[in-house]
Amino acid sequence: MLGSPGMALLKLLHPPEAVADAGPERHLRRCTYRRLIAVERRPRPVYDVECLYPDRTVSLPLGDLESARPICDACAAGHIFRPDED
Repeated sequence: MLGSPGMALLKLLHPPEAVADAGPERHLRRCTYRRLIAVERRPRPVYDVECLYPDRTVSLPLGDLESARPICDACAAGHIFRPDED
């Protein structure tokens, strides 16, 4: 049953048409603790992203690259990014 009181639904931040017209991909800073997993290679590469900060034993799934980008951009642990990325 959709919308039952015990079910959590994600709220979209942007309408789907706004996300599709986002333009060229921005650079994602290189992180020591980020793991990219190739889900699909063709026709267009698709990756799942996991964060291994702080202990590298338990990963936190962040979704695909686009959904992980705002989370990684807002990361307060500046020391985990490569020095040549700032």
